Amino acid sequence: MSRSPLIRFTKLLLDFMFFSGILICITVPFIFKEAGKYFSIFKDYYIPYCVIFMIAGVFALIILWELRRMFHTVIKENPFVKENVTSLKRMGLCSFIITVIMAVRLFFVVTPAALVLVTVFVVAGLFSLVLSQVFDQAVTYKLENDLTI
Repeated sequence: MSRSPLIRFTKLLLDFMFFSGILICITVPFIFKEAGKYFSIFKDYYIPYCVIFMIAGVFALIILWELRRMFHTVIKENPFVKENVTSLKRMGLCSFIITVIMAVRLFFVVTPAALVLVTVFVVAGLFSLVLSQVFDQAVTYKLENDLTI
């Protein structure tokens, strides 16, 4: 089992992001209600924004969950397994779903942040799918190598 400080820090960061993300998703309606007192956009589009951000948040949590699952294989020093290929494909799909959700947000208000999110999640989705293919090939090589004595 790897004891690298970088690995320990990254695991703690992923855990923090996952559990705080759950809390944030649950409290979105309250946060947006409060934000509406200061920013009219949250007041004007309260319901659609709550729905959009809560759904996107759930898919972001799925991505974090899959990263945490993958990270366990890194800790065990066995990352090239089929489960990680599946996780990467799920993360790619979730990234594309978030892209669509953030694109829907553009129908309400076009902001630079929304455009950046769309771009980031398109790139993340593509990266995840390409990486899943790389991992799939690595798993194949590893299995072939394991059978060779």
